[in-house]
Order: sequence, then C-alpha cells, then structure tokens
Amino acid sequence: MNKTEFEKLLNRCCEQLTTEARASIFRSSPQFENRVREVLDNLIKSYGAVQIDFSPHPQAFPDIAVGEFGVEVKFTMNDTWRSVANSVLETQRIESVKHIYIVFGKMGGIPEVRWAEYEQSVIHVRTSHVPRFEIELPNEKSTIKESLFESMGIRYDVFRKLPMQEKMKYIRAYARKIHPDGRLWWIEDKDTDEHTLPVEARLYTNLTAAEKTKLRAEAALLCPEIVKSGRSRNKYDDMVLYLLTYHGVLCHQARDLFSAGSVANPNNDDEGGIYIERALKLIETEMREAALKMDNALFVEYWGESAAPENRIKRWLEKADAVASGWKPSESLFLG
Repeated sequence: MNKTEFEKLLNRCCEQLTTEARASIFRSSPQFENRVREVLDNLIKSYGAVQIDFSPHPQAFPDIAVGEFGVEVKFTMNDTWRSVANSVLETQRIESVKHIYIVFGKMGGIPEVRWAEYEQSVIHVRTSHVPRFEIELPNEKSTIKESLFESMGIRYDVFRKLPMQEKMKYIRAYARKIHPDGRLWWIEDKDTDEHTLPVEARLYTNLTAAEKTKLRAEAALLCPEIVKSGRSRNKYDDMVLYLLTYHGVLCHQARDLFSAGSVANPNNDDEGGIYIERALKLIETEMREAALKMDNALFVEYWGESAAPENRIKRWLEKADAVASGWKPSESLFLG
C-alpha cells in the first residue's frame, strides 16, 4: 500500500464514520477510537499482510499502526477542530510507522469525521508538566494555518528524533517568535523537559466573573489535591500552572481561586464551614460541564490515567476523598 492508496482509504473511513456519527453520535473517545480501528481493519483486508493491533500499549503513539502508516485519533464533544495532542517526548513512539495522520471525530455542531496529515495539523506547543503539541484541522471558513514545524523551520521527522535538550532550543525560539516583546520569563534556558509556554499572559484578576468560574471549574477537576488541609504546601501549584500553560492566565494569588471569602462566601453570610467545600459547591454545575467536554489528554497528564467523561466526577470524588482532611467530599458534593 502506498501513500495515495492509504489516503483514499482514509477518505472512505471518514465518510463512513461521518455517516454513523450523524445517525447516532459517538459518546466517548474510547468508543470512537475503537470504531476507527474496526473500520480501518475492515477496509485494509484486501491488502492481506497488513494487520491492526486491537490491544496496543495504552500510551502508544500513534494510536493505530497500519504497516508504515499510523493514525492518531482525536475526539471532541465540542464544535471545534482543535485539540490537545501527544507529548513532544514521544516515549512510546511506534518506530515502524513512517507516515502519521490524524482522524478527528467532532461531535459538536454538525457531527463530522475528517483526516489530515499529522505534521501539517500541529500548530502549537504548550506545557505544564511536559511539552505537548496542539493540533487543529481547518474548517470550511478558515484558511490552513502554518504548522508548528514550518514555523520552527524543521521537518517533524527530523525534530522528533532530536534529544529533548535540542527540541527545547526550537521551542524556545518559537516562543520568542510569537512573543516579540520578549516577555518570556516562564521559559528557563535549562536542559530540562519541564517548561511552561502559554500563548499569551492575562491576569486572573482581570477576567470576567463567568470566565473565572469556568476556569476554576476546569482546574479544580484536574487537581483534586486542592481539598487537602489548608496547611498543605503547594496544593494550588498544579492549578496555577494549568491556568498559565493552557489558558495563558496568571493567578499570582492562589487564594483568589478558592480560599478568598469573595469566592467561598460571596453572600458574606458568616455561616462558617470549610471554605474549599463551600467554594466547590458553588461550581458543581460548571465542573460537571467541564467533565463532559475536556480533552482526555488533560486527565492523562494531571491524573496519570484516562477517564471516560461520564465517570470523571465519580473518579474525582474518589481522589478527593483520599486526600481531604476533616471532611469527606463525596458526602457533601455532587449529591444531586
């Protein structure tokens, strides 16, 4: 099978999956990925020797190997073609794969499934724990964006084989290119893979109340350790890093997130209680919404595990119960 033949196969795969999605949308990333694997497996049967692994390593990259071709599957319930992608490290790279494609299932708006070449789809890099790519497929109304690798002046296949220290040189240069004012204090010139790279920096205190609530809900969901004792050090660190690296929002006072009276006790009713508990009660609806919409890659990064959207609140409560002191989150939160 050559490249042209495989791309024709991807056309047929996406057409079939789009038809299926419009009849009954896919509800989760694992369901969609498994269906992509099934459809591809059926389509390549005429090529005989090619086989698809239905039990790959959970962190394998790309998700599906088809001989020297690979498919990274992305999925969203939102009406967007943008998504968090794989780590720059690519520690579980399937080396037999030479050409990688994206198959993207968009269930929001009018459901649709499309494919694109991976190298052309990577349009940004950002990180909190490790550098992670972002991909975006163009929609009908937008022009194709310059890929990250075009912007950095290096081919993806060359970049991926570099040691991490060399990769960071390209990432720093890219950051300076998109930040001509030189405000790059969040990037350290060290030989390490721990860096942060937001698109832009905004102050948390300058956001609207609605945006603050939305971001607190997302960050609280990813970081259940916030329910630890008030004497616990660094319990807000991951939250602050998430806001900075994924939203470009700087929160220079961690107490602004949950400990401040204006957040936990907006009515100033002096009823006491545990502030973090009261603050979380006020954003239960937004946390439920975030659980259904946020990219699974974020949960893998922050929780160290994949989590189906419908199970995320339950799993959050289990994690929160394990670290809370003086109260049990599952006995007072998300009871309705």
